[in-house]
Amino acid sequence: MPDALDELRRRDRVRRGVRHAPNWWQLARFTVVGASGYVVNLATFALCVHALSLDFRVAAFVAFLVAVTNNFWWNRHWTFDARGGHAGQQAFRFLVISGAAFVVNLALLEVLVSAAGLKEVIAQAIAVAAATPCNFLGNKLWTFDE
Repeated sequence: MPDALDELRRRDRVRRGVRHAPNWWQLARFTVVGASGYVVNLATFALCVHALSLDFRVAAFVAFLVAVTNNFWWNRHWTFDARGGHAGQQAFRFLVISGAAFVVNLALLEVLVSAAGLKEVIAQAIAVAAATPCNFLGNKLWTFDE
């Protein structure tokens, strides 16, 4: 259980981070990379569902793997410029954070398709967008921690 001093340090780090202008540019780059990953994800998902007739859950997993590979490369080399770090460790952390975001994505996708009756691609578009904020924070604070 974290103590009060740890909590104060975390809050101070967040406060300083919000006031640091380069962090906002980094968020903008992350958003551009995320947009490219979003397109890659949806294109892969649509291909898997419509052309390959895969179940939407399997298609979501395949789309996740393709998009996470795209996003890791771009975030490591451009967003966070973390080429100096250990690529294997960064890839592992990126996959952990992305996997957690994928669990949120998949749960929301299931609800949107099965309970709300949305079309699969539209539901996937909403689910991916909803999981993005957690993804940025996890990668900023842990994967590519400067």
